[in-house]
Amino acid sequence: MPDEPTNASITPGSPPKPPAGPERAPLARASRDAAVDEAMEAAMGRPTAPPVAEGPLKKQWDAELEAELEAALSGFDPKAFDVATPARRPRAERLPADGRDRGQEGRQGQGPRMGKVISVRGRSLFVDLGGKSEGVVPLDQFVGEVPAPGSEIEVVVDHFDRSEGIVHLRLKGSAIEADWSNLRQGVIVEAKITKTVKGGVEVDVDGIRGFMPISQIDLNRVEDGADYVNQKVKAIVTEANPREKNLVVSRRELLEQERAELREKTWLTLEEGQIREGVVRSVKPFGAFVDVGGVDGLLPIGEMSWVRVAQVEDVIRAGDKVQVKILKIDREARKLTFGLKQLQKNPWDDAEDNYSRGATLTGKVTKIMEFGAFVELEPGVEGLIHVSELSPNRVRRIADVVQPGQEVEVRVLKVEADVRRISLSLIPLPKDQVVEEEAEDPDAPPPPPKPERKVPLKGGLGDRDPFPKLGS
Repeated sequence: MPDEPTNASITPGSPPKPPAGPERAPLARASRDAAVDEAMEAAMGRPTAPPVAEGPLKKQWDAELEAELEAALSGFDPKAFDVATPARRPRAERLPADGRDRGQEGRQGQGPRMGKVISVRGRSLFVDLGGKSEGVVPLDQFVGEVPAPGSEIEVVVDHFDRSEGIVHLRLKGSAIEADWSNLRQGVIVEAKITKTVKGGVEVDVDGIRGFMPISQIDLNRVEDGADYVNQKVKAIVTEANPREKNLVVSRRELLEQERAELREKTWLTLEEGQIREGVVRSVKPFGAFVDVGGVDGLLPIGEMSWVRVAQVEDVIRAGDKVQVKILKIDREARKLTFGLKQLQKNPWDDAEDNYSRGATLTGKVTKIMEFGAFVELEPGVEGLIHVSELSPNRVRRIADVVQPGQEVEVRVLKVEADVRRISLSLIPLPKDQVVEEEAEDPDAPPPPPKPERKVPLKGGLGDRDPFPKLGS
């Protein structure tokens, strides 16, 4: 057996000596490597690892080993050691495979912004977006005059050209020149409807075939998409997948966005009594809904004409342009009530002049009720023949005397234009009463007053007892 060390060979209070010979060199190198690693961690600003619990190896260190470690670290400058700075790849290498700048692309979702016109160069208008950034807008997007330098316009970021380092813009609501590289959800494109397919229509967007569902063609319900074939419309991209060549667009979504912006502006200018031009959006049995500047209002059937309206379609139809008068505004509920007949002459304004008391006229029975019959004297003016004025004899049923649609000759009894009421009679006057009626001229001067009687009137029973006794 090898000789075991004795307690006498170890000095109390001093660490044991490491083994001599070749085993000492690996130990020194390991210690130096650990120290270098710790210094590198400190230079990189990383927290150093917590001290390891003392093990048997540390107990073998001596003053000679610490001296060698200090000698190995002499002249080491952590600040000059560049391992803590990671290499940064060039910008082009950090862009995605498709070459598109996602940072600029992320700013496209901020919506419209205001820009200041700088100048016109070639076929582009240069706009200052602030923050030392410029953008260009194609001149073909402007209708009419091009904004002068210094004026402000509202634009939308389309995409960022990395090669030129410039932002491509478009006017708010304008379409882009589409290709698969800039087709994404939310952009506005110009689509030509080519043909009808199952569930919608097929569109052509700058040579790219797409699909528009029939429910997304217009704000109103579309029954047949064939009515829109060969039309060019602006639409919003709702789905774009270049790998699968799948493109879906919506015209309705764009119209709703434009209408929502217009609605808020219109509400600020609406007042009762205004006359507005609108478009009939839908027709119901009780009236029609009219759109005036993005705001819908109800036109009741009773406010369409001074003449009794049986069906709304007899006056207006969906899609018609009409002028209406605002009768009532409920801003809390956001409801409007329109009138159409108020823009026409009210026939009741001249009723007292046209229908004098006692005049005989011809009219048409419009409807019969239990209490009498209504007769139309002219469009918008009706009178009532009470059941007691239908015949000199007792009338049990109105239908036994007159029927709807029958023309009758009536006599005017009373005119109340302020409450729109005319009383008529079907009973002719006797001849003697006709003479009296003719003699009574309302415009004739009143007869002179009778002279005052000077002799008192005589009357009564004279000297006779007004209460004679019985038996007399």
